[in-house]
Amino acid sequence: MEEPIGVEEPVAVTEAAEVPRPRGEQLLDAAVRYAEERHWDVCPGTWLEAVEGAERCSCGDAGCDAPGAHPAGPDWADRATGSGAAARRMWSRHPEASILLPTGRAFDAIDVPESAGFLALARMERMDLRPGPVTRSPDRRMFFFVLPGAAAKSDGLVRKLGWRAAAVDLIARGDGQYVTGPPTRVGGRGAVQWARRPTPANRWLPDAEELIGPLAYACAREAADARARPPA
Repeated sequence: MEEPIGVEEPVAVTEAAEVPRPRGEQLLDAAVRYAEERHWDVCPGTWLEAVEGAERCSCGDAGCDAPGAHPAGPDWADRATGSGAAARRMWSRHPEASILLPTGRAFDAIDVPESAGFLALARMERMDLRPGPVTRSPDRRMFFFVLPGAAAKSDGLVRKLGWRAAAVDLIARGDGQYVTGPPTRVGGRGAVQWARRPTPANRWLPDAEELIGPLAYACAREAADARARPPA
């Protein structure tokens, strides 16, 4: 049976505790496992470099919006691979490169605010719905992995429930887009993490129709709460 993919859990401090691996090796191993175990395409993105005592994105832009965590060039989608051997070669050349997971291929992703995402997960549990893998980004967003095609129909599905996807901050990412895979670090903000790790139990992804109800409800509730809060 395959092991769950993601950042390794902390180990207890004992004399026999394993020495933590360098971060570059963690990124390489994760990218290879995504390709080999989940059959996801992966692409190396930018990385963080030390410049005058500070970390800068390898793109060279001092004001980069996503330092060390965005495509390294316009051909990134063409360079994405589902081969574990090819992924190993690419990350061996740039061990600190971020992991980009193209959407619209093996999966689409529904992107929601983190607070709404956790509310939706609790609601799914009560409804006995089983989500697929879910990531958390340092900028407080959550990404629910669903079957491809979600980007094309999510607006219509949300509209049928009485909301507009844009108004409740629900975004579907599909063909030509990507999500950032753990354990990629986004500048000094922190690392992308799994809120629900890939496991054998969630290998088969849900369709957008299965999750859109609790996700849209949670996003609408969060949007209403935000409007009701007094200005800071």
